[in-house]
Amino acid sequence: MELIRDLLVQGVQMLVVVALAPALLGLVRKVRARLMRRRGASILQPYRDLLRLMRKDVVLAENASWLFRAAPYLIFAATWVAAALVPTFAFGLQFNWTADLIAIVALLGSARFFLALAGMDVGTAFGGIGASREMMIASMAEPAMLLAAFSVALVAGSTQLSTVAEHMATEAVGLRVSLGLALVALVIVALAENARIPVDNPSTHLELTMVHEAMVLEYSGRHLAMIELAAALKLLLYISLIICVFVPWGMAGAQSGVLAYLAGFGFWLAKLALGGVALGAFEVSIAKMRVFRVPDFLGAALMLGLLGVLLLFVSRSL
Repeated sequence: MELIRDLLVQGVQMLVVVALAPALLGLVRKVRARLMRRRGASILQPYRDLLRLMRKDVVLAENASWLFRAAPYLIFAATWVAAALVPTFAFGLQFNWTADLIAIVALLGSARFFLALAGMDVGTAFGGIGASREMMIASMAEPAMLLAAFSVALVAGSTQLSTVAEHMATEAVGLRVSLGLALVALVIVALAENARIPVDNPSTHLELTMVHEAMVLEYSGRHLAMIELAAALKLLLYISLIICVFVPWGMAGAQSGVLAYLAGFGFWLAKLALGGVALGAFEVSIAKMRVFRVPDFLGAALMLGLLGVLLLFVSRSL
């Protein structure tokens, strides 16, 4: 019975992340619209957009290969698995032993790899530009994220997210400069990986500045719906990862009861909504930077992550 209950709770987490991802995206858009003194679309509008895309026919280029057809499903599967592994309302679930920071980085890198290949597959100029820019961003974002993960792992003694969340929730951690640097680095990486302002503007299709949209211009119908849902899942993944590592308070423990799971779910929803509101407010208050300044922006994240690791080594050697 305990195994069935644990599998059921794990399955609920997997369904919850994919069900709430469009709502988080709609919340960010709603906050941006209200702060710009516009009414804006409903928070449920991303669900309507996905349903409309699922009902439309797929239009494929004549020279599109099997990779172009399979890439949306591979991208969605890799992103969904990575998002489902991050502890949300509870740690110590059935499959949390696989929720390793290094594994999540590898899954996200696999999804990015397939997306870049799909962008170049048809042979359009926009697809090639978007793929090259995506790889340029990834070449600096992935090392910065790994350094931030190493900083957290040195404090918690593990790269497993359940162990990290359980350790971070204790009073023994305290305030650490290294963790603050890792947090700032992870936020910068999250902005770049999700193609948010100031790295990219997801609400426009400007040919000279777009990154993510340039790779998916040739997609339509259910293929585009899979990619858009994967992008929403990626945003929820990063916010949940920041919550799990740096704000784990309120999460239910292993083998908890129904009330503890419900309380943890409520805390996670509140923190997720707060993260969406903060993201929307941040994007309104800052302008998009030039493409050639993005390496400097990500270089700052790389240096912050490296400083966090070095501070931990120095403090332990004293």
